[in-house]
Amino acid sequence: MKKKFKLEDLDCANCAAKMEAAIKKIDGVIDASVNFMTQKFTLEAPDDRFDAILAEAKAICAKVEPDCRILG
Repeated sequence: MKKKFKLEDLDCANCAAKMEAAIKKIDGVIDASVNFMTQKFTLEAPDDRFDAILAEAKAICAKVEPDCRILG
């Protein structure tokens, strides 16, 4: 499954790169991208584990930039 999400309060391109690198290391992630310019996050992961992986991605997002939220 591949889904796109809007990001809120992503203030730094370097933080976006850190998030993307960390999310790609989550077990089961097929692909992920964090785009600072468009404030979009794309996640591709297996259907059966998608929600768990998304929860991990949200935790990484909050750790790298506490004000940033993944909407949806």
